[in-house]
Amino acid sequence: MTNSAAELVALLDLERLEDNLFRGDNPPESWPFRSRVFGGQVLAQALVAAQRTVDGAGAHSMHAYFLLAGDPNVPIIYDVERVRDGRSFATRRTVAIQHGRPIFIMSVSFHREEPGLEHQLDLDMVVPPPEEVPGIGELSAEVRARLPAPVLAYWQRPRPIELKPVGLGETVATPRRAVWFRASGALPDEEGLHRAVLAYASDMTLLEATTALHGTSVLGESLQVASLDHALWLHRPFRADDWLLYAQDSPSAAGARGLARGLIYDRAGQLVASVAQEGLIRPMRPAGPPAAQASA
Repeated sequence: MTNSAAELVALLDLERLEDNLFRGDNPPESWPFRSRVFGGQVLAQALVAAQRTVDGAGAHSMHAYFLLAGDPNVPIIYDVERVRDGRSFATRRTVAIQHGRPIFIMSVSFHREEPGLEHQLDLDMVVPPPEEVPGIGELSAEVRARLPAPVLAYWQRPRPIELKPVGLGETVATPRRAVWFRASGALPDEEGLHRAVLAYASDMTLLEATTALHGTSVLGESLQVASLDHALWLHRPFRADDWLLYAQDSPSAAGARGLARGLIYDRAGQLVASVAQEGLIRPMRPAGPPAAQASA
């Protein structure tokens, strides 16, 4: 396991304070850009907390709201409510708390495995395999020159998730994107951990689909961007340390909010997860004279 992958596993190994109370740490100082807690981290840690209160069932859906930006300088407390334990399904509600206030809430449903009908929506876009998609370090100088500095800096960050965006730097005619991703090192054979790592990664690139048609990026400085909510459904078994394809689109952007959707496939083309997220994508007002700013 690489250092960053091992650090992610450690990040998701919460300390149990009480039966339903857990404490999660934030990334080590070696991880860059720690001005606020990454939303995917809170998603993943909240899922881990909920999983540790359920036996014999795996998470299949979660619905979350981001309430406040997390403080990276203090741990996060996760309070799990055991809403229901049935014969086939169990429900948990997790609240993430910092400084005495909830910063995040999530409901998670668990299902005991059983047989049933099967179908899936196949991938409807042509995407090269991950071996044929260049990593950021393999991009040509021409492509790198087309990328705005904040975008290039984002893709160059060291991280526990390896990302290979398809067609990075190309002009697009539709609000669609595709990204290959996997953990940067081998993970232990623990299904709950792989679910949590996928939840972590599912928040990394999705909102970029909302800006694909507009010549801007959520990574730049022209927009105020924040995740508002996040929904994730897990359909089939998978490994988060093997390549997964994140096919993303944005059906709507309006009123300073954008809706993005994602379908996550394994290398064999099996649909393993679906994601939906709405985010704030508010255009930043250009700086003006003091009088104009005061009257705005």
